[in-house]
Amino acid sequence: MKRKIVQIGILVKDLQKSMERFWETLGIGPWDVYTFGSDTVREFIFYGQPVKEPFAFKIALAKFGDIQFELMQPVKGPNIYERFLKEKGEGFHHIKEKVADDEMEHTLEKFRKKGVEVIQSGKCGTDVFCYLNTEPTLGIIYELGNDGEVGPPERRYPPDK
Repeated sequence: MKRKIVQIGILVKDLQKSMERFWETLGIGPWDVYTFGSDTVREFIFYGQPVKEPFAFKIALAKFGDIQFELMQPVKGPNIYERFLKEKGEGFHHIKEKVADDEMEHTLEKFRKKGVEVIQSGKCGTDVFCYLNTEPTLGIIYELGNDGEVGPPERRYPPDK
């Protein structure tokens, strides 16, 4: 099985300013902007516990060749983004490996056998995501996901002309 990294995740304090900086400095964009939260994310699990309180985070996605850049800004409620941002500040957060739906549980089990647990997971649209607790050993978080569709964006930056 050939493995494939499909995403680089970066945590930010201000999504709009960060999109502008990536666009103006590196030419990365356009960005599709989403707000994910209690009404859009199903089966949201944080450190093994279902999240029952309201939560939200803003996401911006842009393609750069074969890699998707993801900017993430926590808004409210429990999530790994807020914790990481408080402890480490803005910057590189995770890389994401694409895993087929029928391989996900087997892949997660391989990580569990190595002592690597899922610290956050959920479903949005047809997208499934699982963040693994690799930060203590690798310095970054490793995400597994099926790279599914999350639905239409709220807006785009820069706006289409």
